[in-house]
Formats: sequence, C-alpha cells, structure tokens
Amino acid sequence: MAFYSRTLGLAVKFRDGDRFAALDGGGVTVALAAGGEQVAGAVTAPSYKVGDVPEAVRDLTAAGAELVSGPETGPHEVRAVLRDPSGNVFVLYSSL
Repeated sequence: MAFYSRTLGLAVKFRDGDRFAALDGGGVTVALAAGGEQVAGAVTAPSYKVGDVPEAVRDLTAAGAELVSGPETGPHEVRAVLRDPSGNVFVLYSSL
C-alpha cells in the first residue's frame, strides 16, 4: 500500500490492517488485497458497489453472468464474484 499512497499520492479511504486497503484513485477506488484475500482468482478485478448483492447476483445471472463464488459475508461487506459472458471476472459488494 505504501507504494500507492506515498509514491503515487493516492489517499487511503479504508484500511483493514495488512489484509485490505481501499485508496482514492480519483473517481475510482483502487482496492489492494493481501494474497489470502484474493477473492476473484485474478490479480485485478473491477468491483461494483450495489445495494443488495443477492438481488444483483440473481439479475446478472439471469442476464448471462456466471456465479463464481458467494454471496458471502465478510468482516466489512457482503460480496460475490461473477464472470461475465466473455469470461471477465468482477466483484459485487455492499457494505455491512
């Protein structure tokens, strides 16, 4: 995280010890997760904040997305990992 905050000047929005950090990327949130916290099976994956993760999962799977994992409740959020019809992985989340 120090590289992004000190070197690139991104402000820290949220931090959970060494597990996870969210930084302000100027209109986007840059999420950094420790190896054990990698939920999407990829180094990077876009994350979308939604009001209701299970409802969004139902809508998106009905539209052709594939559920990879979740929805599951973590210490700070509910999240699910999906794959779009082209094979791209993305995360849906809502704060607790």
